[in-house]
Amino acid sequence: MGTKNKRNRRIIIISIILSILSITTLILNLGLNTKIKNINIKYKKILSEKEKIEKAINNTNVEKENITKETELIKNIDKNITDQKNKYYQKLKLLEDNILSGKSNKKIAYLTFDDGPYYTTYKFLDILDKYNVKATFFTIGTGKEKCYDNNEYNCNLLFKEEAKRGHTIANHTYSHAIFKGLYTSPESFINEVKKQEELIKKETGIITNIVRFPGGAKSSGSQKEGIIQKLKENNYGWVDWTAQDGDGGALKSTEQAWSIFTNSINENIEVILMHDYNTITLAILPDIIEYLQKNNYILLPLFYESNMINK
Repeated sequence: MGTKNKRNRRIIIISIILSILSITTLILNLGLNTKIKNINIKYKKILSEKEKIEKAINNTNVEKENITKETELIKNIDKNITDQKNKYYQKLKLLEDNILSGKSNKKIAYLTFDDGPYYTTYKFLDILDKYNVKATFFTIGTGKEKCYDNNEYNCNLLFKEEAKRGHTIANHTYSHAIFKGLYTSPESFINEVKKQEELIKKETGIITNIVRFPGGAKSSGSQKEGIIQKLKENNYGWVDWTAQDGDGGALKSTEQAWSIFTNSINENIEVILMHDYNTITLAILPDIIEYLQKNNYILLPLFYESNMINK
């Protein structure tokens, strides 16, 4: 009986131990599974973060490549603009050649405005914008710190405005002093041209190489040939005009200006002289543009390579 009880007690103890071991194993397994599950969750989070980081790195590399390309474009922007302008002017030069040789029935008109900029120039620019027409402004420098027609305004600001709106800015000498030493010698003339060139460059960053003699080339008298030689030596071209509305003189009415203008238009390529201070010209400018367009003229800004520029 005692032996049997001992055996039963042993069996009970073993059963208890086995139960404890089973429970312990189960608890350990549950804990392990929880840890494994947590590890998997963390692993998935790490993978997700890794993908985000790799994507961010990839985007950064793409942005870096784009920035590098944009930087190269910016570095070469002046060259690219110059190349595009040269191609454009080459095509215009070919068009001029074809017009002059009779191979093309198209016509060209170059609107040019002298002696500015003035405060009134803004109104001229607005009309040109309305018709999407680009012109050429032959500028001077004397007295432009205060506009002749608005002393409270600095007309030097208009150099940049003309350039921003896409017009050609050209050189009409700094002083325009026809009777005060401009035409004393070729040197006095070229010095005035260079002084105006520096002003234009300062205000716009543009270097222009197109010149118009104040009063026209005939005003230089006996100095004309010497001045032309000086212009050539300094890589300047010069141009007078083939048509005008007479606003450089004593115009009395829009009717008179219109008559002078229409009677002067008779060439397939016209360089038209006007002044951007003259209110009569301002009044008829829309009519001038529409008249030229109706008569099949293409309105363009002057360029150095043009046949109309003496070189």
